[in-house]
Amino acid sequence: MKIKVTQAKLSRALNNVSRIAIGKVTLPILNNVLIRVNDKKVSLITTNLDMAVVDFLPVSNSENGVITVPAKLLAEFVSNLPKDETIEISNKDTKVTITAGQYSSTINGAIADDFPELPEINEKSAVTYKIGVDEFKTSISQVIIASSNDLTRPALTGVYFNTDGDRLAIAATDGYRLAEKQLIDKVKSEVKAIVPANSLQEVLRSITDDVEEIEITFNEDLVRFRLGEVEIISKLIDASFPDYQKLIPKDCNIHATLNREELVRVTKLAALFARSVGGSIVCETKTPDIFSVKSIANEFGENDSMIKTPVTKDGKINLNSRFLLDALNALEEPEVEFNFSDRIAPILLKNKKSNKYTHIIMPLNS
Repeated sequence: MKIKVTQAKLSRALNNVSRIAIGKVTLPILNNVLIRVNDKKVSLITTNLDMAVVDFLPVSNSENGVITVPAKLLAEFVSNLPKDETIEISNKDTKVTITAGQYSSTINGAIADDFPELPEINEKSAVTYKIGVDEFKTSISQVIIASSNDLTRPALTGVYFNTDGDRLAIAATDGYRLAEKQLIDKVKSEVKAIVPANSLQEVLRSITDDVEEIEITFNEDLVRFRLGEVEIISKLIDASFPDYQKLIPKDCNIHATLNREELVRVTKLAALFARSVGGSIVCETKTPDIFSVKSIANEFGENDSMIKTPVTKDGKINLNSRFLLDALNALEEPEVEFNFSDRIAPILLKNKKSNKYTHIIMPLNS
């Protein structure tokens, strides 16, 4: 096996794939990156068994072969080479030699026989969607904040891709809050799949400035994200996602339209005083035109900030300040709608103009 490639291209590719190369005691080969050259096509592959990252590397010269090399070591060595150097990688048995100008190193690799086979997507039965990078990044970031870290409830540790009629939506919930975003307006193929949140985070990290579109392909138990020269293949979560549409309030009788930046500011002020009570704050409406955010009196004192805006009815609700700030930071428009019914019902947050993003937060015990 032999390849010649610029330092910049190789370093970028190794940085992409090496992030998930985390070896397990029982399978140390997972520390390695597999370098495969086949008919002038070069691929760098890593996997942690739940997810695989493949970077198709453009090279100036190559000879067929396959070898695995410790991923972190190779990535760090290449990243420290001069950026204008051309790097040559070759192997003799399991000895891998890397040369670049006056720099040279030999790394002990391993044969590829023990490297796990990559899962394959059945293209004939698969469902594929395409979406612009900016919309994808924004949408995933808005929703993933509501996913859970509780491994005892696996369905909640991912983002649910689902079709409803002719639209593709994504949703996530941790049981205390729920976020939903309409991702694509008109689709023909149906899908219901839970993608692990950590796989989506890896996709977000792998997006570069030259990528304009992401291709997402689902089959029964796998999803593949194709972005430029990178592919990320992940297992889907084998679980049932809650019927989240039933959790979204349909009739709220207390409404307020608020400047998002001002609401963020007063929430942060109240949160400063709410640290010793788990971040609990009180949002209150007083007709005709008062919306207040206050902290509950405690050892640090208390805070009460008011925003002048029309409100439809008097009401009060206790919320987790961090959850509220997360939701407000995910909303994009200058004005947001704050809706609820009573102190035991969830609040509904939306952009004033667009209805594509919905965020609900369950109240704290009052």
